[in-house]
Amino acid sequence: MFSKCINKALICSILAVVYTFYCPVLANDKLKVFILAGQSNMVGHADAHTIATLFNSGNDRDNSLTKLVFKNDSGLSKKSLEEQLVRAKKLDEMTGGISNDKIKKLPDGSEKKALEENVKKHKERHDEYLAKVSSSCVVSDRVYINSIADGNVKSGKLGVGYGGGKNKLGPEYGFGLSIAEKIEGPILLIKTSWGGKSINYDFRPPSVGEYQLDEKQKSGGKAEQIRKNASLNYRMMNDQIRKVLSNLKANHPDYDSDAGYEISGFVWFQGFNDQFSPEFRDNYENNMIAFIKDIRKEYEVPKMPFVIGVLGTGVTSEKVGENKVSLAQRKAAQAPEFKGNVLAVESYKDYSLFSNEVYKSGWAKHFHEWVTVGSDRPYHYLGSGGFFVRLGDSFAGAMAQMMTK
Repeated sequence: MFSKCINKALICSILAVVYTFYCPVLANDKLKVFILAGQSNMVGHADAHTIATLFNSGNDRDNSLTKLVFKNDSGLSKKSLEEQLVRAKKLDEMTGGISNDKIKKLPDGSEKKALEENVKKHKERHDEYLAKVSSSCVVSDRVYINSIADGNVKSGKLGVGYGGGKNKLGPEYGFGLSIAEKIEGPILLIKTSWGGKSINYDFRPPSVGEYQLDEKQKSGGKAEQIRKNASLNYRMMNDQIRKVLSNLKANHPDYDSDAGYEISGFVWFQGFNDQFSPEFRDNYENNMIAFIKDIRKEYEVPKMPFVIGVLGTGVTSEKVGENKVSLAQRKAAQAPEFKGNVLAVESYKDYSLFSNEVYKSGWAKHFHEWVTVGSDRPYHYLGSGGFFVRLGDSFAGAMAQMMTK
């Protein structure tokens, strides 16, 4: 009996040692919470299969990102992408693009039937590839997310599908996977994002004061509703964050209440809707500074690392440099009181120029080629998964830089 007890004790000791050294998330690690917020480009409108455009460049960074986001046994490569682009071009040659004009113009008969069968065969192969890319995207066992992306509200392990649809992504995917390579312990992302929202009205920070209605708004019969909805998304954002923070175990299984949590950083990606009004543009810098200060006060983290994604839909350095919102975002990040804990990340530098070439060549005529590399319009960065993975990685790099300091 005594020897059996010793053996059991020995086994328990060995198991304890094994667990301590090999468990990926150790007890007493604080849960690292990152907040992501903004409008439609934080929502994310990229179809998952467009991430494969990362194979196109062949540069070291994109090669590393393909290893980060795709499963080891995916079989995906630059060659497989090129093969599908050849197939896509063939489909466009046979059909005439999105209109299917070349098929429609043929009279009913054997020639038309043969063409339709050939198109069907190529399209099935093409669709199989797109589905394979999506299914090859990794799902994290360490990073969890609670996400509002317009109407797509869900939570769980980080993977694709936390963008504006069940198979879409925004910057959260690349950010979460990349930050997990840079820090230890369990990670939770809280994402709140709604399309078509401004910082001057919808996300208006409290410290800038009440929203002032113009004469048209005052006399339009909806003045009270306009006043009521000012800062609505700022309030909704904080309500959701508080809700998640009050129930962390339900949002991350490795949350240890004894160790607690810390809000490790905030990522802001917004600005498109503030471009179109002089008042909104001119107030952006002050609004952004006030937003950061109000968020830090709200969560009692005075030096919370804060990343501003600079609006980069202009694509080129010159065009982005002419945009008053982009300039205001840069200036806000350079405010003296934010030195070392606020960084601006230039989104145009991660733009998918490859996808843009196809789009500009005439996406409708080159429809099958286009849907291989993009899934939305320029104001959504062409719905390029490659872009959003790169941008998320850039956000993570800036965040880690500030956390280290």
